[in-house]
Amino acid sequence: MHWTVLILSGLFEGVWAIALDRSEGFTRLWPSVAFFAALAVSMGGLAWALRGLPVGTAYAAWVAVGVIVALVYSLLAGEEPFTWLKMAFIAMIIGGVVGLKAVG
Repeated sequence: MHWTVLILSGLFEGVWAIALDRSEGFTRLWPSVAFFAALAVSMGGLAWALRGLPVGTAYAAWVAVGVIVALVYSLLAGEEPFTWLKMAFIAMIIGGVVGLKAVG
């Protein structure tokens, strides 16, 4: 259950990162509201997951999920160019998280 909550909160970490970009320095209302809502959910989920997971592993996985969400969103929105090298690095991030879970 801790891993499920951690992954879900990592998804919200990606959402708040995207909303932070869209808020344009908190000058746009709805992206700013989305940022603070997603931040609360994300941090709350991370805090809960840390009750049953080691902090280093949990934090690395949480950040990795957020990075993947933000990068995939940027690629799909056309804000970042697609390259196979980026896909290889995403695969390495996923492999690292799976490895941390396997040994932890």
